[in-house]
Amino acid sequence: MGQLILVAASGLAREVLASLRAAGKDQVVGFLDDDPALAGTLQGGVPVLGPLSEAGKYPDVRFVICAGKGAIRERIAYQLADLGVGAGRFATVIAATATVPDGTAVGEGSILLANVVLTADVRVGRHVVIMPQVTLTHDCELEDFATLTAGVSLGGGVRIGRGAYLGMNSSVRERRTIGAGATVGMGAAVVHDVPSGETWVGVPARPLATMGREADRRVELGRLG
Repeated sequence: MGQLILVAASGLAREVLASLRAAGKDQVVGFLDDDPALAGTLQGGVPVLGPLSEAGKYPDVRFVICAGKGAIRERIAYQLADLGVGAGRFATVIAATATVPDGTAVGEGSILLANVVLTADVRVGRHVVIMPQVTLTHDCELEDFATLTAGVSLGGGVRIGRGAYLGMNSSVRERRTIGAGATVGMGAAVVHDVPSGETWVGVPARPLATMGREADRRVELGRLG
């Protein structure tokens, strides 16, 4: 894997660092972060080397983008490309306790943390973050910059769009699609397709905007009663 720099001195970055150490692959030489208050400090015993603009000073290392939100990871990826850090310069981090069998594919720059399970013919794109205890069953596909937080479960053949975010312990029924940039709330149970850009919550999951209108209607009916 070689030497690594973690971009964004975040909680996720410390989780990645711990995962690498647990696997005996402590090759992180530093963090890059644009917060000037962090420059020169230690995070998990590893120095913050400076802002993102200094990425070009490290031509022989690989990078892992550790921002928690997919939209921020995507923005950082574009910034790094402008600094000469493009395809082939990103490391993929897979925890030693993750299950990634033959026939699955994990894209460059993605992060799979502890006890993630991929079953059969799963496809994970670039710069995807999959947090602990996530289960992806057969034929699931995750597009670039998607984020699955702890405890998410996907049925077979689920499609997760670019930059979508699934909250803790949410689940998605088989053969459903979560659109690009969509958000699924914590503990939600998705049984229908979620359109791009929408936020769905609840059991069964429904559009948040719709639930707000229903609540307003109940309040109005209460006043009329």
